[in-house]
Amino acid sequence: MRRGLGSEGLVRRHREPAKLWIAVAALVAGTIWLLLLLPRPRRHLLQGSVLQIKDVDVNKLWRSAYSNGWRASSAPRTYWPSPPTESDSSGYLRVRLNGGLNKQHSAISNAVVVAQIMNATLVLPEFDTKSFGHDESGLVDIYDVPHFMKTLQYDVRIVMSIPKITAKGNTTNLRVHKIAPPRDAPVIWYRTVALEEIKKHGAIYLTPFFHRLAEEIDDPELQRLRCRVNYHALRFKPYIMKTSSEIVTKLRSEGHFMSVHPLFELDVLESRELVLFTRKGQKIMLEYLKNVHPRNRFEERRLLGKCPLTPEEVGLILRAMGFDNTTRIYLAYSKPFAANQFMEHFAANRFMKPLKALFPRLENHTTVGPGKLDENTRGLMWSAVDYMVCLLSDIFVPTYDGPSNLANNLMGHRLYNGFQTTITPDRWALARIFTDREEGRASGFEERVRRVMFNAHFGGPHKRIHPESFYTNPWPECFCQTKAKNHGDRCPQD
Repeated sequence: MRRGLGSEGLVRRHREPAKLWIAVAALVAGTIWLLLLLPRPRRHLLQGSVLQIKDVDVNKLWRSAYSNGWRASSAPRTYWPSPPTESDSSGYLRVRLNGGLNKQHSAISNAVVVAQIMNATLVLPEFDTKSFGHDESGLVDIYDVPHFMKTLQYDVRIVMSIPKITAKGNTTNLRVHKIAPPRDAPVIWYRTVALEEIKKHGAIYLTPFFHRLAEEIDDPELQRLRCRVNYHALRFKPYIMKTSSEIVTKLRSEGHFMSVHPLFELDVLESRELVLFTRKGQKIMLEYLKNVHPRNRFEERRLLGKCPLTPEEVGLILRAMGFDNTTRIYLAYSKPFAANQFMEHFAANRFMKPLKALFPRLENHTTVGPGKLDENTRGLMWSAVDYMVCLLSDIFVPTYDGPSNLANNLMGHRLYNGFQTTITPDRWALARIFTDREEGRASGFEERVRRVMFNAHFGGPHKRIHPESFYTNPWPECFCQTKAKNHGDRCPQD
């Protein structure tokens, strides 16, 4: 005869299946969480079977990517307030910008957006002249300031400097209250904390200002304002535009050309825990950097896709894709790098040699520039010339697309400029392939590279997926569709 379980036995019997279901649920949730944490390329590989190589004719890459009816549009599509008058303004906003051209570009656009958020008057942003190769250029030396102010006249009120105040017959400077904004501060911080301070003091000074406004903003009109600043208002000085145009004309005189941005500026090397070279190159580079970097973490970071591609790796990728040695390539790198004799020698004789062996027709602004450029020009001017040449090139190849890099803004600008072809190597997926090659396992190398590279979008419209930057991909906020099904995607009237 079966003995009754009793109340305790019944409870245990009911608990055991419950525990099992909880364990299963936890396992499933953990698996989903891990998949979401993986970098985008890895997630793609796990979710699908073996990647299928697309039928790609590299000759077609010299043309812009398929737009599917999308075109650039950063004009407001809903109510947009006019900038304040002097009496209506909440106060004066000063910002100080540091770093190279990309940092300045994004910081200037953020400053304009912040001024709009707070209904403040923006004082023309200042450059930290010590933060980029000791370049003493200011915004007025690099950008066309009258064009900048005129383009944004319906968005924000901009002045060249804070006016003096007169009280009881005495004229004095308005005292500016200094604030250090939190990194990636949300819009609400500027609408509360910063707004309270600017109303209290009449003027605030935000420093540092790089990455001081969140990239992802729920308001698409503020994102479109960023695009108006980046792609319309921020135009370089006429002499920079003229120099860039002459270089592009020379390069185009013999057909198509592509541009490559190798990441090896000194300020980037010194501010990032990245070693940019293969094992042999590391030894040479570490002799120079000595204690600048911590213990060699190259392989660890490389396998995570966090290290820039070397020029040799770019050359191997392009050859595997089908570009031959007649391809003309413009190399964009700034003057602070070339100004250092050791680094210039290293770049010319060691770093670039493997790329030049694969693609002999390498150029830069010194080889195709219109004669001798002004000796007084410094890094920012050279970077601006490189930026424009890369923007106008038929194909652009970034070796790294991090937030402090010239390529970051360029990729978004080329997208906005008509979906110009950009070949963006998947560094995470390629890392193991290059490591295998260096360790003697080179069988099927080109096939493996093609399998990765021909599953890219090549500069066409695509959804922005974290950690992709808004500056790298401003779609869909700054685009509209001529025959859109969704009302929000329709193009506004001109």
